[in-house]
Amino acid sequence: MTDKILLVEDDPGLVMALTDLLSAEGYQVEAVSDGLEGLERASAPDAFDLIILDVMLPGKSGFDVCRDLRQRGVNTPVLMLTARGQVIDKVLGLKLGADDYLTKPFEPLELLARLEAILRRRQPESTLADAPSETYSFGSVHVDFRSTEVRRGDTRIELSAREFQLLRYFIEQRGATLSRQQLLRQVWGYETAILTRTVDVHVGLLRQKLEDDVKNPRHFLTVRGHGYKFVA
Repeated sequence: MTDKILLVEDDPGLVMALTDLLSAEGYQVEAVSDGLEGLERASAPDAFDLIILDVMLPGKSGFDVCRDLRQRGVNTPVLMLTARGQVIDKVLGLKLGADDYLTKPFEPLELLARLEAILRRRQPESTLADAPSETYSFGSVHVDFRSTEVRRGDTRIELSAREFQLLRYFIEQRGATLSRQQLLRQVWGYETAILTRTVDVHVGLLRQKLEDDVKNPRHFLTVRGHGYKFVA
């Protein structure tokens, strides 16, 4: 089945270039140039397999679109495009529920690699529905893998799809030291080594949401020179 991509971008030249590129790779592309229209199109049930979302948009910013989609319960993977190079902008996008980000200008092959990785890691809803009930607890955190629900005490914690995938992998590999490249390969689906702070940002987000003391984490530990380790 052809993957359907919604491109929310207001630069006509980039829209044309990306539409040609993605269509040549076999994707079905729909493009809109306004944040408000992008939000409404992306909110349609099962309309798209992936959303490419620019940050700077007329009507509504990409950050606001991403936030509103997650609040509406839309879990379609989001790849954010930003012309900004500041880490804080990337962190904000991930906090709001984006699955990955790409800074302009970017190489077409890198965009395709990111898209393929996100789509490859996507888990069909039927698989989740048929999966046996699985739960896991550590500290005050309770994880239900079947419902993808995470609670800290009596409070429900909202995790993005990528954060939940990372949490699940950490739990599955608990006690093992995991390199950043291993996490990028197993959670993000990247087959080749790349330089990115995506792993560090996502681990930081898990600490903020699930650790009692972010500055002195008990569960998501840094192993200097090697990577990270999850300890229950």
